[in-house]
Amino acid sequence: MKYTGSCLCGEITFEIEGEFESFFLCHCERCRKDTGSAHAANLFSSTAKLRWLSGKNKAKTFNLNSDGHAKSFCTNCGSALPNIQLDGKLLVVPAGCVDSDIHIKPQGHIYFANKANWDNDLEKVPKFEQLPKI
Repeated sequence: MKYTGSCLCGEITFEIEGEFESFFLCHCERCRKDTGSAHAANLFSSTAKLRWLSGKNKAKTFNLNSDGHAKSFCTNCGSALPNIQLDGKLLVVPAGCVDSDIHIKPQGHIYFANKANWDNDLEKVPKFEQLPKI
């Protein structure tokens, strides 16, 4: 399988060849801070290969105290990008930066005990096709 992806401003593009082995929604405090949302949505692969098509020099990786928590992002627009962790053994891809259809569904919520206090019954919140009047 081949997937393509990009950052918000389009300066960085990439391709991933291979399969994702897992897809998790992480509610840990670090992932919530990374995304500014209720959880991160990350794809994982130990076999897929990442190839930068453009803008690799604009990608930066932040490692938090070298404890295994890393976030790669575009230095121009701040969009989350793939990164390679565990000494090159694990490709971590934020699902939102993938432009292709993803053929794996999330397999679970992880670190759910750490979820935000406002992250309850979100499926019951009204849905709008666009920004409602504020």
